[in-house]
Amino acid sequence: MTGLVIAVDGPAAAGKGTLARRLATELGLPYLDTGLLYRATGRRVLDAAGDPRDPAVAAAAARALTPADLARSDLRGPAADMAASAVAAIPAVRAALLDWQRDFGRRHGAVLDGRDIGTVVFPEAPVKLFVTASPAERARRRWLELQAKGTAAELSVVAAELAARDAQDRQRATAPLKPAADAAVLDTTELDAEAAYATALALVRQRLGRPL
Repeated sequence: MTGLVIAVDGPAAAGKGTLARRLATELGLPYLDTGLLYRATGRRVLDAAGDPRDPAVAAAAARALTPADLARSDLRGPAADMAASAVAAIPAVRAALLDWQRDFGRRHGAVLDGRDIGTVVFPEAPVKLFVTASPAERARRRWLELQAKGTAAELSVVAAELAARDAQDRQRATAPLKPAADAAVLDTTELDAEAAYATALALVRQRLGRPL
């Protein structure tokens, strides 16, 4: 599978990260959660008491990223989510991170998940999946994740935060969240993790036109 690039896009809490990691393991490919790049950029801005919506500040943070930034333990949560979405809307930030993502994928092939992998980062990828689920189901999953971590949160608040993030991601002028024209759309609303994975693997096989 060397050289194969699989693009997995979709909104938060749809299950794309879990699917992408499992596909990477199954296919023996490197895995990259591209959202971590934007989360780490946003966190750098917040650490400096800056505004994630400030193009100059955010672009400087993106250019200064190191591998250690991606290993931080504070890249999840409402503040990190919104900061990531804010910096991701800035063209200079996306430009600063684009080559990084493409170099990762082209070195040995990879499974990459994000919001614009199939539309911008690797539009030529032979396999593109767009993983989605209903807003209510995605909010429930995110709420359960928070509960499992011991983080108190109201389901209604989690749903509102996801809706705000969705709106920001879909309405941005640069690389908005949307399925690539040739992406296979996988709705996981009614699927458990195993069923979603089996369906995703079948779609990959179908797109490649050969068994894996």
